Amino acid sequence: MSKTAKLEIDGKTFEFPVITGSENESAVDISKLRDLSGFITLDPGYKNSGSCKSDITFLDGELGILRYRGYSIEDLAEKANFLEVSYLLIFGELPTNNQLEQFENDIRKYTLVNEEMKNIIDGFPKTAHPMGVLAALTSALTAFNPKSVNVEKEKEMYEAVCKIMGKFMVIASWTYRKSMGFPLNYYDNTKGYVENFMRLMFQLPTGPYTPNPIVIDALDKLFILHADHEQNCSTSTVRMVGSSHAGLFASISAGVSALWGPLHGGANQAVLEMLEEIHATGGDADKYLNKAKDKNDPFRLMGFGHRVYKNFDPRAKIIKKAADEVLATLGVDDPILQIAKKLEESALVDEYFVSRKLYPNVDFYSGIIYRALGIPTDMFTVLFAIGRLPGWIAQWKEMRVNKEPIGRPRQVYTGYPLRDFVKFEDRK
Repeated sequence: MSKTAKLEIDGKTFEFPVITGSENESAVDISKLRDLSGFITLDPGYKNSGSCKSDITFLDGELGILRYRGYSIEDLAEKANFLEVSYLLIFGELPTNNQLEQFENDIRKYTLVNEEMKNIIDGFPKTAHPMGVLAALTSALTAFNPKSVNVEKEKEMYEAVCKIMGKFMVIASWTYRKSMGFPLNYYDNTKGYVENFMRLMFQLPTGPYTPNPIVIDALDKLFILHADHEQNCSTSTVRMVGSSHAGLFASISAGVSALWGPLHGGANQAVLEMLEEIHATGGDADKYLNKAKDKNDPFRLMGFGHRVYKNFDPRAKIIKKAADEVLATLGVDDPILQIAKKLEESALVDEYFVSRKLYPNVDFYSGIIYRALGIPTDMFTVLFAIGRLPGWIAQWKEMRVNKEPIGRPRQVYTGYPLRDFVKFEDRK
């Protein structure tokens, strides 16, 4: 017997079906609420509202669980690479050896970016934030690829996926090269996907560049850990924009803009800005730990705790190990990173933080790794976007294939009721 939920309004009772997901998550289906009752629900921030059904990512914040297509994030980070995970997210299954080889080769077909795109990036000042430039360049890809993707044609969809996977990383690296005044680099089709990112960023025409395999492995893991995270702000934005049948590139561009916010993808940048502030004021980590405990102090300890994970961030456990390996391998002597280590060590044993489960999260450790690699702070969110790209693609594809309706939230109007118009000469 199927479950129902009853809602009583003004003496009238309305029944709505209760649906249960594959991980026993239950939801009241109120899609007919307004038609039946004339009422809507009010849920600022949509914290209690499911916007869709999805087969892609399962997240349990209370138990600290994250899975892509049923595979644990721990297994994927340990046993797969980023392109394998990208294929899994977008197409639903882990690729065979032949499928993975074909996928990578097909991505390589589209790694060249139209030379006229350089004219667009030349129009930005060197001081422009890389995320603003990335959003603009991603949107501009639409102009150079004007044909709309027919999601019902598998070949067209696959080609569009490979195209955005190939070009996005290149233009992402260009935002850094532009800010540094370096010549723009091109993808090397003889090298791997993640390795190419380091080359695109740091290889100069004045000499060879040899990426460190420990660094490549850490970046690969970071991209995997950031690849999808259920219906977060940027992912919901991609689905919302795509629901109007806006193209893939335009929808991804909207996701980039949403990710830019400091409460979302900008959190790892906020971590480093906090560490720099601590360093600039004397480097006393204990002082700032005490400030964080003081409820009357506006200071917030960035990179600790998580609005979704109420116990621990499963991604943080994985990337902590990678961060330790990177720091040990590179032997970086950086006072900022020393402050980070002090904060981490203290927060993991301090009763105040332990009792509140304010453990270091993935943003804390990713910021440390990026800093150790010499990546500027304002590029951190760009790297987040590279990792999140396959998740955005998968969510856009799912939404379009499922023929989901255009997003159109309701509101509760709280403004003036009907007023008489006052002529200009009579206004006081």
